[in-house]
Amino acid sequence: MKVRILIIIGFLMLYNLEIVKAQDNGNSEKQGIHFYEGSWEDALLKAKKENKPIFLDVYASWCGPCKILKQKTFPDAEAGKYFNENFINVTLDAEKGDGIKVAQDLNVQAYPSLFIINSSGDPIVYYPGYLKPEELIDLGKTGIEHLNQN
Repeated sequence: MKVRILIIIGFLMLYNLEIVKAQDNGNSEKQGIHFYEGSWEDALLKAKKENKPIFLDVYASWCGPCKILKQKTFPDAEAGKYFNENFINVTLDAEKGDGIKVAQDLNVQAYPSLFIINSSGDPIVYYPGYLKPEELIDLGKTGIEHLNQN
């Protein structure tokens, strides 16, 4: 009888721990980079309307560095604050939907491929690979600087 009670208590503790983890993950996603969920064409129209550049993440579902980028960099609060204020953020799977044509048009050769794109759809800055949150912010600042020079 005591063993059953201990097992039940153990399961309840694990269950509560999983709930707390899920809540923490939900909070970090809210703070991080918010990605536009419409089509690529709609994202370009939104960028023109709001006079903002686009931050574009082109990834593949099987790509390890892409997964780490999504787990560690995109949920970062500082990266989210910077990119949400300054860009229309878009993430596209290069092997599905709009991502196929966009990846071809941009001649994507590696994953992840990170771009800063002007509101006309022209790439301004490109980086292939994983970046830490502070490095991603630097990439965004470089893109803004290039846009301001033109």
